[in-house]
Amino acid sequence: MKRALWALRSAVFVLWMFVTVVPIATAVVVASLFIRGTTLYWMCISWLRLVIWGARVICGVRHRIHGMHNVPTAEEGLRAVLLASKHQSTWETFAYPTLMSHPLCYVFKKELLLIPFFGWAMGKLDMIHIDRSKRAEAWNRVAEQGRQFMSQGNWVIMFPEGTRSERGRQGQYKAGAARLAITTGTPIVPIAVASARCWPRKSFLLRPGVIDISIGPPIAVQGRRPDELMVEVEAWIEAEMRRIDPQAYA
Repeated sequence: MKRALWALRSAVFVLWMFVTVVPIATAVVVASLFIRGTTLYWMCISWLRLVIWGARVICGVRHRIHGMHNVPTAEEGLRAVLLASKHQSTWETFAYPTLMSHPLCYVFKKELLLIPFFGWAMGKLDMIHIDRSKRAEAWNRVAEQGRQFMSQGNWVIMFPEGTRSERGRQGQYKAGAARLAITTGTPIVPIAVASARCWPRKSFLLRPGVIDISIGPPIAVQGRRPDELMVEVEAWIEAEMRRIDPQAYA
């Protein structure tokens, strides 16, 4: 009975996302003929706010944040950071832009641009879309555009595991985020998020509950090697995951 109720509420939520994305994405695409950059970004984020609101009101998915003081505020200006986050579900990709004070620049596979409305709007933003089949070319694009966007005050966000991991599981952490941070001289802010507690990997069957997000202190990158830097990032994230979601690792 409980699962049937979750399924019904999730279906209403998916409908809510579709109904709201069409007009906002259309407006973003049209507006992109006249405006770019930060203004267009925050226009897009209005849809993500509706998504997170819908997840809370329709499906009972709430969240709480620990360590927000570890990221710069809007009042601190263009101080750049690179966010390196655990990745468990779609929730955090929607939620992070609504929680952070600066525009976020995601690194994502170019296939997402083909998603109707959602992908079309994303293609108009300052994001880094890569072809995963061309690794050397992809890295050059990440390094070049990452440096450019961070100089404009955007924060680059990357998921070191590369893809979503099951709740209670740990993927292989890749050193791309550490390489970019070292190349640009940007501190890494590690983030743990227990989103699969409510929004499982590769599923739109949402369960009511609380998603915990824990933001760690910035990790300096000067004089570091990418591999040992990523080991430190991984150690913090995975230890914090076991603290905020102990049931998953019992």
